[in-house]
Amino acid sequence: MNLNPADLLNPIFNALDALTQNYGVYLYLVFVWLCLLAIGWILSGGLRRKPPHINSTTVIPGVIFTMQPPSQSPPPPIIGIEVDQTWNGDDETTD
Repeated sequence: MNLNPADLLNPIFNALDALTQNYGVYLYLVFVWLCLLAIGWILSGGLRRKPPHINSTTVIPGVIFTMQPPSQSPPPPIIGIEVDQTWNGDDETTD
């Protein structure tokens, strides 16, 4: 058995030669039109990377523990508002 690459590929080269002899003009026209279409597609933005349609951000819930130094002073007092009951103008006196 002969494993010479020239002898193994010779039938393929002969078939390609026969194809170009018989249909070379038609193959040329097909390749030209395909190249023109490919160039038009590339120039119209066909190779631009499009953003994904879904939101690709991932939210990972987590709990963060922080250590606070002990407070030296007591917490500030809660400021309240005292409401005067007679403020609305009702002068009801109870005897």
